[in-house]
Amino acid sequence: MRFENSILQVVPALEAGGAERTTLEMTRAIVGAGGRALVATAGGRLAGEIEKAGGQVILMPAASKNPLVIVANRARLIRLMRAENVDLVHARSRAPAWSALMAARAAGVPFVATYHGAYDARTPIKRFYNSAMARADLVIANSQFTAAAVRRIYDPGERLVVIARGADLEEFNPDAISRDRIRAIGEKWRLGEESGRLVILLPGRLTDWKGHETAIRAARVLKQEVDTGVFPRFRLIFAGDSQGRRGYAASLMRMVSELGLEDVVSAVGHCADMPAAYAVSDIVLSPSTRPEAFGRVAAEAGAMARVCIAADHGGARETVEADITGFLVEPGSHAALADALGRAVLLGGEGRRAMGARARARISARYSTRAMCDATLAAYRSLLERTKSGNGVGA
Repeated sequence: MRFENSILQVVPALEAGGAERTTLEMTRAIVGAGGRALVATAGGRLAGEIEKAGGQVILMPAASKNPLVIVANRARLIRLMRAENVDLVHARSRAPAWSALMAARAAGVPFVATYHGAYDARTPIKRFYNSAMARADLVIANSQFTAAAVRRIYDPGERLVVIARGADLEEFNPDAISRDRIRAIGEKWRLGEESGRLVILLPGRLTDWKGHETAIRAARVLKQEVDTGVFPRFRLIFAGDSQGRRGYAASLMRMVSELGLEDVVSAVGHCADMPAAYAVSDIVLSPSTRPEAFGRVAAEAGAMARVCIAADHGGARETVEADITGFLVEPGSHAALADALGRAVLLGGEGRRAMGARARARISARYSTRAMCDATLAAYRSLLERTKSGNGVGA
């Protein structure tokens, strides 16, 4: 079905997080369905991808939490919406959600907000700040876990829907990764110098809750087992950049050095070809110490038919079927993580391939990008139809 509307997405920046990737995926879907896709943002590495997909990037200080800038962004968005005949505005974070909410109400167009995370709301000020998202005409949660968190604090009623994030099954397809791409990653990470080593991948930006420290401590346990012949030789690779957190990145490397793990732990920075990164890996980790609202790593690893070991909380409980498509472990426990890695090794290559095949089947059935985009476009259409009948805006 054709979708001939102009949709404005508002996102703080266009780096490499879940909200940013979903903005790009929806840009492709909107343009592919015949609509116009505009993105208001402070910019970032994915801006070029948005334009390549047929979208239009409008630069503004959308990442600012300064109340004066938020109010100024309201005026910027109103001018943009009127100049471009925007039919619907979709915010993907709290600060720009306030600007988008005020602008949408002034312009008389429907307002959609997606919760890409279960935000901290322990104080009245935080609850008010977060409430811009819950005031939308349509409130989208990216997982059942996120939806439950929203319901505990607010009461969106029928305005709240769950549209789970997904993995692109064409991009993250083990059969579509060429030998050249695999070779390029292997050479960049110097895997050829260590033939036969088990490759354990932890993708994600270097921040204090993604579980890097837990993984380092687990690596120390496993290295001792390598020395006794219980665990095979391995490499633990951190694929992700610091995004400005250089002090934390440096502290991780100091920890690696102090524990004598320089020969087994490597930080390789941002990876532009994540499908190939998963392809060269034997096991994937997502040991976040705080709950992931959805858990893109587990979904992408599953789509690539790789065994994923994830922390047992948040969205991972939905994407990973414990002991069937992957493993769930106690959050923050390096002993539990090391034990699960040992269990994955005991499966052997055939066992891991079988588990990976089950993981891909689960992601294909429940968590594909296509399904997410189709559901979002259907939600847009429904809201636009209700708006025309006078039942959509200003809930």
